[in-house]
Amino acid sequence: MHAFVPLGGLSVRGTVWTLADQLGLPARGPEEFVARLAADRRRVTVVLPDLHAAADPDVLAELVLALNAHEHVRLVVETRSGTAVQGQLADIGAAVMDLDEPQWTDEARRRSSHAATVSPDPQQPSVAVELDDPAAVCAADPWQVTAAFDADPQEHGGLRAAWLRAGQSLCRDQESAERALVLLTALGDAADPRLRPELARLAATAGWQLEWSRVRGDMVPPWPGPVFAMTTAGLPAGQALLADHAGVPRTVNTADGAAVGRLTRLPGRAVALCVLADSAVLALDDQGQLHETMLPGAPRPTGLAALLDDGPTPSERLTDTLRTHLARSPGTALSAAPGVVAVGAADGTVHTVTPGAPDDSARTAALHTGSVTALTAIDLPVADDGATVPLLYSAGADGRVRAWSPTTDPQPTPVAERTTPVTALSAAHTPRGLALAVAWADGLVELRLLDEGETRHLWPGTAVNALALTDRGSLLIGTDDRMLCLRPR
Repeated sequence: MHAFVPLGGLSVRGTVWTLADQLGLPARGPEEFVARLAADRRRVTVVLPDLHAAADPDVLAELVLALNAHEHVRLVVETRSGTAVQGQLADIGAAVMDLDEPQWTDEARRRSSHAATVSPDPQQPSVAVELDDPAAVCAADPWQVTAAFDADPQEHGGLRAAWLRAGQSLCRDQESAERALVLLTALGDAADPRLRPELARLAATAGWQLEWSRVRGDMVPPWPGPVFAMTTAGLPAGQALLADHAGVPRTVNTADGAAVGRLTRLPGRAVALCVLADSAVLALDDQGQLHETMLPGAPRPTGLAALLDDGPTPSERLTDTLRTHLARSPGTALSAAPGVVAVGAADGTVHTVTPGAPDDSARTAALHTGSVTALTAIDLPVADDGATVPLLYSAGADGRVRAWSPTTDPQPTPVAERTTPVTALSAAHTPRGLALAVAWADGLVELRLLDEGETRHLWPGTAVNALALTDRGSLLIGTDDRMLCLRPR
């Protein structure tokens, strides 16, 4: 049994978020959940008691039918005889156990368990929640809040939209301050202006402080669009480079997410970006191909220098070297620091090139079982004279994060390891020392303050596509419908 969700009193969203959480899948709603479960070919058994007692049993019966269409999903559903939902499920070819039949009942055990009492209905009476009050919403039973927002189309000042946007995280077992923080990250700019300071006050004891957030539909400043790749390394202070679903890279201000500039559109959707010392931008697309462009305003050779040096630039030679290695296995991850440029491949290998020696042979290490899913690079100071050595963190579909300096052998023990793949990495020198941020496929974001030995956790309530740490110690988080900037307290 991989997921067990008693449905008494639950709405369809509450059910989906609970199922998704137990199965390690981020999902904002039923359609996304079914799509992600269909794409994840692990065989799973899902048990759903008390379908008849759900807040909206007819809609949940439709969800059961959608799940039943997938061969790798096995369902055990309980409902009372004679109910409408039993009729909805009657034609799916399921094996039916009538629990009133004597062969399924040990009568002696039943009598000893229930004595002379009658079992209550599994659906507990709901307690009314004041949906306009953020303190009440954050402190109440989250499944009751979800059912109430599902049933009530009123916006409640923007709280309803924020709750439904981040509900999978909000339904997790947590303190009300942590719930207030997540709700604050999902609040749109059209919300009642009194909500933001009130939620910030309620979140004052959370482990994070929200600096700003931009959600789909925001106008001031406008939401920058879906974020599928992002970096701050190699850019001017206060800027981040990101790419959307259409392959359009753009720079934004890390102080508020406002647009700064736009680059030439890429041939495909970018899954990783990096910036080299000469302002060249390398982008890896979702087909494993490497592309090169330039930052807006980047200096270019002119006059006699341009005439005398008409051959490939060092960045172009470096790109050609990396493409040679990616011809063996498609590229899946990319990162750069002043001392190193690295690409990861579908076969689990990582290839590195030194920017100052683009024609040298790449150094290669096999770091993961399955594809490399994320890379981040940083230069570590090793002497008072400013000498540095490059350090790479790589992550894979195997759920491991590994550290490797190309001048030595990879560390044998993973820096971090979970049973779910990693989706994004970022490392940076911050005012609190070296920091490493990791996003996992189940929606968890970890910030490891390596010099302090502390780790902060955050569940934004949706899949995280990209991370970028700033030199001020803030963490940028990019998703399909939000861009967040938070700082650890």
